[in-house]
Amino acid sequence: MHHENSKSLSIVIPVFNEINFLSRLFEQIKKYFNDKYIEVIFVDDGSTDGSSNLLEELKLKNNYNFLFKLIKLDTNFGKGKAIQTGIKNSNGEYVLLQDADLELDCKDAKEMFDMILSNEDIKCIFGSRYLSGKLKKNNYFFNNLVGKFNSLIFNLFFSQSLSDVHCGLKILHRSVVNKINLSVNDFGIEIDLASQIVRNNFFIYEFGVSYFFRSKSQGKKITWIDGLKSFYYLIKARFLDNSTSTNLSIIYSSFYMAFVGSHFGMGLGNTLFIIIFFISGLVIGINFKILSSTIIFLSIFVGSLFGQGNGTSLSVFIFFILGLFVAIKSKNYFINSNFNNYF
Repeated sequence: MHHENSKSLSIVIPVFNEINFLSRLFEQIKKYFNDKYIEVIFVDDGSTDGSSNLLEELKLKNNYNFLFKLIKLDTNFGKGKAIQTGIKNSNGEYVLLQDADLELDCKDAKEMFDMILSNEDIKCIFGSRYLSGKLKKNNYFFNNLVGKFNSLIFNLFFSQSLSDVHCGLKILHRSVVNKINLSVNDFGIEIDLASQIVRNNFFIYEFGVSYFFRSKSQGKKITWIDGLKSFYYLIKARFLDNSTSTNLSIIYSSFYMAFVGSHFGMGLGNTLFIIIFFISGLVIGINFKILSSTIIFLSIFVGSLFGQGNGTSLSVFIFFILGLFVAIKSKNYFINSNFNNYF
């Protein structure tokens, strides 16, 4: 049951120079979210085109039932900072992130809200521009390619199966919001958000949404530079933003696996083996702490004592699989114990 000042939903909308879309967006919000238990938080991220004044005018209309909040930032910090500010000033049981440029439809946002309300087991839904048979308009091949490639890399790094990490339409339960601590100020916020949700063991559901791509002349902000920066954020989120025990394990596993790889092949082939084994070590370090990783290392060492030539390679591979199996079992056994940080 709602208390007088409680809200069921907070809609956070970052705004930077979107004067051509705000009136239509406002009408869409009134159509789908015109409820007194909903708050709509516009965060003006240092707009210079009159967006701030238009938002003031829309707020004064009083022809709506939801709570209209307007937050103004003195300068343009970036989408990530605007989202962080909006979330910090939200009170709803659910937080919906919605872009202001009408590339994404508020009707889909309402469907996502209804869906998460009807199932208490769902705590997080991401919109996806690549699922379902809904309307799409997208003739920018490179942006589309980068988005899909980034999602693929994210899935490899975090053992997920998401189709669209960068979609700006997302809804989170308050329990998710309370667990994350966002820090990225630009478009890398999408990777920052998704990685923290996964790290806190929340399952991300996906919902197919309509998508109407706009051109640079229509006010598109994201560029190919942001696409390149997203690769940095992926690496940072996976290999730097970890606990001390995980970072130690990554260093430890990558170096001993590179050492193992140095015993295979000759010349260029040897270098290739070292690189492959080094990357394998990074993955091992992400998923296993020091002790469980040591099990894998010792198993590989034992395997290297058997056979000769190609026979040694086969023996190492077999014992690697065996060590991986034992490490997984050990990790699962100690996962809820005081030794969890070591396995």
